[in-house]
Amino acid sequence: MAGGGFVSDQGGRTVDYAGGITAFVVVTCVVAAMGGLIFGYDIGISGGVTSMEHFLRKFFPSVYRKMIDETARESEYCKFDSELLTLFTSSLYVAALIASFFASAVTRAFGRKMSMFFGGLVFLFGSILNGAAINIEMLIIGRLLLGVGVGFANQSVPVYLSEMAPAKIRGALNIGFQMAITIGILFANLVNYGTAQIKGGWGWRVSLGLAAVPAIMMTVGSVFLPDTPNSILERGYTDKAKQMLRKIRGTDNVDEEFKDLVDASEAAKKVDHPWKNILEPRYRPQLIICILIPFFQQLTGINVIMFYAPVLFKTLGFGDNASLMSAVITGVVNVLATFVSIFTVDKFGRRILFLEGGAQMFICQVAIGVLISLTFGVSGEGTITKGQADLVLLLICTYVAAFAWSWGPLGWLVPSEICPLEIRSAGQAINVSVNMLFTFFVAQVFLAMLCHLKFGLFFFFAVFVFIMTIFAFFFIPETKNMPIEEMNRVWKAHWFWKKYIPDDAVNISHRDNY
Repeated sequence: MAGGGFVSDQGGRTVDYAGGITAFVVVTCVVAAMGGLIFGYDIGISGGVTSMEHFLRKFFPSVYRKMIDETARESEYCKFDSELLTLFTSSLYVAALIASFFASAVTRAFGRKMSMFFGGLVFLFGSILNGAAINIEMLIIGRLLLGVGVGFANQSVPVYLSEMAPAKIRGALNIGFQMAITIGILFANLVNYGTAQIKGGWGWRVSLGLAAVPAIMMTVGSVFLPDTPNSILERGYTDKAKQMLRKIRGTDNVDEEFKDLVDASEAAKKVDHPWKNILEPRYRPQLIICILIPFFQQLTGINVIMFYAPVLFKTLGFGDNASLMSAVITGVVNVLATFVSIFTVDKFGRRILFLEGGAQMFICQVAIGVLISLTFGVSGEGTITKGQADLVLLLICTYVAAFAWSWGPLGWLVPSEICPLEIRSAGQAINVSVNMLFTFFVAQVFLAMLCHLKFGLFFFFAVFVFIMTIFAFFFIPETKNMPIEEMNRVWKAHWFWKKYIPDDAVNISHRDNY
């Protein structure tokens, strides 16, 4: 696959790397991105399983009784409100949060592919345990193992993709991770729809047990992956790193790029405590972005839709099959809209996607809240017509599309590409842990919030979408086409962040043109 050199005029200087886009690096990144399948499959499978009657009857009988009791004047908003039920979904994210800190050390010491392999293996054990569960304890332990796998995968895969990809298509290849997440969600939705038709009441075991499929794909795939030149250098193998860089760039003329990698590696070796260093003022922009982007990403409310789509649709009056099929429809929209991001992120940049996606999500959240308030009011009593149900589904699909080409993929891409090598593992660990912390928070409290805030829940998320869009406008700089080891140029050129970046942090070499 042919490709030319890279040119960027960010910050008033030009950086030119030889080499192009090779088939080897594309295939490698596609295989690595499969790590997103395990995360996506779990997001999609949880909500479907928790809406299955046989599953609820076995593990959450109180929720099941409340759901089928047509004589009780229970608010539609509160039918699924159960702390134990939400613990089933959210326990994974506590484990992922804790695991991400251990994954950071493993990723730095042993390489990115080792973290992927370990994550896939642990996720495999968790899926087996869940599929064979006979009590709630076994179910929760399985979920915790799944969480460890997700923590390691989310720590290593985005960094791996950003380091392997040439700058000109780094966005598209990194978004392969988000694409894999969306495919995992869609596959899970289809599995849920199929297993719900099984008459024997064991369909939920198939849904949970099939998580082993993406786990095996990730584990086996990681065995055959090469490690990144950055990671090889970080562990002291200079010649091997240069050989790998030549292979992935498709040229022997890699001296300029390799020099930047070596400079970054030397700087990284001087840092014994990346967790301490990332708190220094010179890394303030990266620290803030690695905290706020995952924080905002979860408070878009997207995982409310993805975790609980079948439960939410059931709450809004859809039938059993209709609720699962509606989740499949949103899953298809999620996948298709992610392609928009892949084809536009390196052409139009990150900022325009952040801003357009935020505006679209805000409009949809407000519209959904208004429609539900008119249908169920504050009491939560009422019925939804087919026309209203179709409109809710359309608005949710429009909302999912906006997320899928903006905050979804960019929430993983931007934090993984902005940190210098010496704090990259720590920065990604912060990104993953904040993401998992607020994923846990949203998953744990959503059903209770739906019960108490009612339709106001959608206005709650709309407020955060508005705030994050304003934040993106003022504080997230454009990073498209900038080599990953030259990213300090972006911060130095930004109106606000430049005060934190010392002059010696911007690598000025003989290739720079003024």
